[in-house]
Amino acid sequence: MTRERWGSYPLVLVGAVVAVAFGVLLDPEWGGFSLGVVLALGAVFRLAGGGLLAVRTRATDTLILGAFGVALMAGSLVLEYPELMPL
Repeated sequence: MTRERWGSYPLVLVGAVVAVAFGVLLDPEWGGFSLGVVLALGAVFRLAGGGLLAVRTRATDTLILGAFGVALMAGSLVLEYPELMPL
C-alpha cells in the first residue's frame, strides 16, 4: 500500500481559514496579504514537494498559486497604502 502525499493542499486550506479569520476579525487588508503569502508558500511547496494530483501538472499549479498569491499581496498593499497606486 502506498502512502498518499497531499503536498501543499492542507497548508493552503488551513492557512486560508486562518487568513480569512484574521481578515474578518482584525484587519481586512492584512488578512488579504496573509492569504496571498499562504498561496505563494503553497506554490513553493507544490513546486518542491509535488503531490499526487492527476488533473493538473505541477507547473500549472505553481503558476496559478503563485500568480494569485502575488496578486492578493499587491492588492492588499495598495488598499493599505493608496499612495502605491500607479497613476
